[in-house]
Amino acid sequence: MVPRKYLILLSTNGLVVALDQITKNAVVARFRLGESLPLLGNVLSVTRVHNAGAAFGLLATLPPNLRDPFFFLVPGLTLAVILFVFYRLRDNQSISTYALAMIVGGALGNLADRIRLGFVIDFLDFHWNSGWHFPAFNVADSAITLGVALLLAAMLQEKDTDAPAAKVFA
Repeated sequence: MVPRKYLILLSTNGLVVALDQITKNAVVARFRLGESLPLLGNVLSVTRVHNAGAAFGLLATLPPNLRDPFFFLVPGLTLAVILFVFYRLRDNQSISTYALAMIVGGALGNLADRIRLGFVIDFLDFHWNSGWHFPAFNVADSAITLGVALLLAAMLQEKDTDAPAAKVFA
């Protein structure tokens, strides 16, 4: 029988990647690059953005011969480390299981864009009037962020219950 944590990993990855790709495809079908549609007045818009860089567009200006290998090598190594840690999780570490599964799903969603398109499609655009503006992001980025937050919460919870997350590496 397949351990529960692997079923969680597969189902969560599938859900995150599917939602990510469905929303990105809907944005590509409806919007031209740079086109925007306000959803919540001066707070949230759907804006089609192509992000050749890392989170928040970091490293986007690197020459492609440096940037492209970096954006395939680093996620590959990161996924390998995350999957190793996932393998070492105990059955009672449910929050960590879901957290790592969300991080992997988000990474795979963005990696699919990089492989297919050479960039990541972002579209969730938070802003305040014409002043403050948060860089656009997508469902995969949201899953990664939520997964990291859950992982931190799990580490704090495990610390309080005398079961430190460091035991994953023991």
